[in-house]
Amino acid sequence: MMETSRTAARLLALAAACLSLPSHAAELGLARVFSDHAVLQRDQPLTVWGTAAAGREVAVTLGGQTATGRADARGKWRIALPPQPAGGPYTLNVSSGGRTVSRSDILIGDVYLCSGQSNMEFAVENSTNAIGATWGAQNNQLRYLNVQKTSAAMPQEELAGKVAWTPLTAESVGKASAVCYYMARSLQASYQIPVGFIHASWGGTTIQSWIGAESLGTLPDYQGGVAAVAQYGTDRAAGMRAEEARNDGWWDAHDPAAAAQRGWRAPDFDDAAWASVTPSGSWKDSGLAGFKDFDGVAWYRTSVTLTADQAREANQLHLGPVDTYDTTWVNGVRVGGSSTPWIWRDYDVPAGVFKPGRNVIAMRVLSGGQGGGMSGQPGNRSIGLADGKHIALPAVWKVQRGSALKGLAVPPAPWDVPTSLTTLYNGMIAPLVGYKFKLAAWYQGESNAGAAQEYRTLLPLLMRDWRQRFEQPALPFMIAQLTAFGTPSKTPGQSGWAELRAAQAASVAGDAHAGLAVTLDVGDRFDIHPTQKTLVGERLARAARAVAYGEKIAPGSPYAVSAQRSGDDIVVTFRDTGGGLTTYSSDRAIGFEVCAGTSCRYADARAAGDTVRLPGAATAAVTRVRYAWSDAPFVNLFGGDDLPAAPFELDVR
Repeated sequence: MMETSRTAARLLALAAACLSLPSHAAELGLARVFSDHAVLQRDQPLTVWGTAAAGREVAVTLGGQTATGRADARGKWRIALPPQPAGGPYTLNVSSGGRTVSRSDILIGDVYLCSGQSNMEFAVENSTNAIGATWGAQNNQLRYLNVQKTSAAMPQEELAGKVAWTPLTAESVGKASAVCYYMARSLQASYQIPVGFIHASWGGTTIQSWIGAESLGTLPDYQGGVAAVAQYGTDRAAGMRAEEARNDGWWDAHDPAAAAQRGWRAPDFDDAAWASVTPSGSWKDSGLAGFKDFDGVAWYRTSVTLTADQAREANQLHLGPVDTYDTTWVNGVRVGGSSTPWIWRDYDVPAGVFKPGRNVIAMRVLSGGQGGGMSGQPGNRSIGLADGKHIALPAVWKVQRGSALKGLAVPPAPWDVPTSLTTLYNGMIAPLVGYKFKLAAWYQGESNAGAAQEYRTLLPLLMRDWRQRFEQPALPFMIAQLTAFGTPSKTPGQSGWAELRAAQAASVAGDAHAGLAVTLDVGDRFDIHPTQKTLVGERLARAARAVAYGEKIAPGSPYAVSAQRSGDDIVVTFRDTGGGLTTYSSDRAIGFEVCAGTSCRYADARAAGDTVRLPGAATAAVTRVRYAWSDAPFVNLFGGDDLPAAPFELDVR
């Protein structure tokens, strides 16, 4: 383990050295995050950065304040202006060597960073009451920036893709994050200052993708993976070879035919005897002999002829979705692999791998038990060129069955989205370092619901990591707790989603600068993406008023603080009840359970003031009380201000 840690440290140091190598003279420019219409954080030093000729003096002017600095040997500069109060619009000017670069309509106010997976990514245009939100969206004091999805093995200095701060209008609001917009709209209306929000999310991703390497690498379980990502970032070919060796080792341990089939990836292998197929869905529906009920391994091969110019420009391979686990080679060189059926396989291919003349693409697929194979449409498979054009791959492939295997999962490469390590921090958060924020909002956890105990470590680690990176040790974090989704419980039992909610609540409870938004009542048990985002955003805003803005209000929902025996009863005491607990549609609260060891049963529960009494529940064997302990609980216990009581599990005293 110590050697793994030292290896990771050496690779990270090498990566840092590579990033600090001198470059040629750079043109005067601003970092892409500073576009027209940007919002900068008030009452904090205003750090601005960009490029200029190496060693050249640079002057930055904003709102009547000017500061100077000098570009380093790489042509990079970073200059801090004094803090300024809310105001604007201003012009941001950067001057050096007789040239000036400007950005217009700059506001100073509060800036929010919103991140997570698909429920944070969920757009306003798809939310409940989106028409009303659109009609009322015209607000020049409210702007947003959507960060393009970018996975990178090394921390990036610039945001990828189109980078543009967007004022809120009826035409633009639809593409904003719904949760982030409704939160920002509420806070901007309350404080009447300019507000900007930067949205950086990616659906289906795990929290490990969003934590920087130095922090994630402190956890023993991730040191090897973090080191592998760093190696891949500094030497892609070496990183891919190392991953191929790890992958081959897994196959040798699980498939007795793996070693013999290794030659099937080679470009000169003769596949003439293999069957032909046009993959367009599950191989079980292909009509091929032997595939109707097959679960296991299948190999696909095809070839395409390229000119010298095409081979030189070819840099990507697009294969669409694959069900489920693939490894893909071009001319015998591993170019990628993935482990998620809905992820489209878009693999970068290093220069020199594609050759003039015949090129062979080989893919090994292990089914996940439902379908199997290249599940997308033939028209989505192509070779990508550097100029953005595409060369279609043949519709017909050769296919050959391998071993019958079931119940296996191939470990993904540590840089593969959606389970990558650090890569989304590198591509989508690292380029923002230097910006200052009033708060961060985090809506994620669905993809970690099977490992709630670990989440109790990972969520505080993410909050600590970002605070360190942005040099804001007290940066407030607002956490949206997982809502209700899945099959309602008919009897008490275990729940991965309930455990994840408890991990979120515990992380917030242990952090003086964090707030929690309980969302159980606005979920959809049939849809993991419930459309009622307005209340989620407004509950985050309420937490922000207490935690980030210092208002003397309860930050959110009623929460249980103790469960005590009282004669034959158990009494659960709550805080932040908004004047007293109440139950809807019944004079009793549903969803309460009492547990003796691992055995739990539903309990009668009656709310009164700040307590809930469980009559007759205090039997000698009962040790715990829990509430709303289900993936999709039905609840009717609310505070006096119409906020749902938070789910909990407490020991009985």
